[in-house]
Amino acid sequence: MDRLTSMAVFVKAVDVGSFAAAADALEMSGPMVGKHVRFLEERLGVRLLNRTTRRQSLTETGQAYYERCRTVLAEAVAADAVASDELSEPRGRLRVTVPALLGRHCIAPLLMKLARRYPHLELDLSFGDPIADIIEGRYDLAIRTGDLHDQSGLMTRRIASQRMVVCGTRSYLRANGKPKSLDDLAQHQAIIYRRSGRVRPWLFPREGQPPSEIVPAGRLRLDDLDAIADAASQGMGLAWLPYWLVRERLRAGRLVTLLSGQPGFLYDCHALWPRSSRMPPKVRAAVDALAAALPKLMT
Repeated sequence: MDRLTSMAVFVKAVDVGSFAAAADALEMSGPMVGKHVRFLEERLGVRLLNRTTRRQSLTETGQAYYERCRTVLAEAVAADAVASDELSEPRGRLRVTVPALLGRHCIAPLLMKLARRYPHLELDLSFGDPIADIIEGRYDLAIRTGDLHDQSGLMTRRIASQRMVVCGTRSYLRANGKPKSLDDLAQHQAIIYRRSGRVRPWLFPREGQPPSEIVPAGRLRLDDLDAIADAASQGMGLAWLPYWLVRERLRAGRLVTLLSGQPGFLYDCHALWPRSSRMPPKVRAAVDALAAALPKLMT
């Protein structure tokens, strides 16, 4: 006999209080209910139920086995649900919060492609800096770059790495020279990223050590990376920017990368979603799509 089926019959017999009631609930004969319970008892070599003509009761071993069977059956149901979700089409409203610039340039186009693929999927995208609280804002999904801090109640998955590059125009380099090392950056004008009143340092990886932090001098301080890229393209100084943001400018020759011998710093990009027993199909589809396509946009 199938052990899982016999477990289900045994649990039902305990829950409803008799073999006859279990037979009615399961639409099988009373003797068949008894056969399933005896199969388990013979297999285990112990008695699970004490039965008289008037009542039945669990033995001490039967009580422990009953609790375990309930857990096993619940896990089996959950496993079936996961498999069913894997095959089900993503649908319903997907609320996503993303950093404004990364969201517009990289995340939104990929999610739009996903929405075209699944006509029953609705997108509700929120672009903002700083990122909104996921739980309080009732978001299904959030995308964040850099270090993660408070992850309570959340699941996370790294979906890409954002490479940073130092760049400038040829006209600026002709007038000011080309930096050959990190120390040379002190001799150059930088276009500085300032967010929430704080100047963000330029970071450069060091093997086995924390990254080097450099805060170059500059007379331009902007709180928008796109504006910094525009200013750098106009020859106003050097900039430290995500590669995906300046890729087209680099390909067109409007900007050139510098310090090619220095590895670029990588900001990890994570997907976060509220913790639950099962990942909703719409969230799984979005995270999988971003993990598959986003690295190609960032490198």
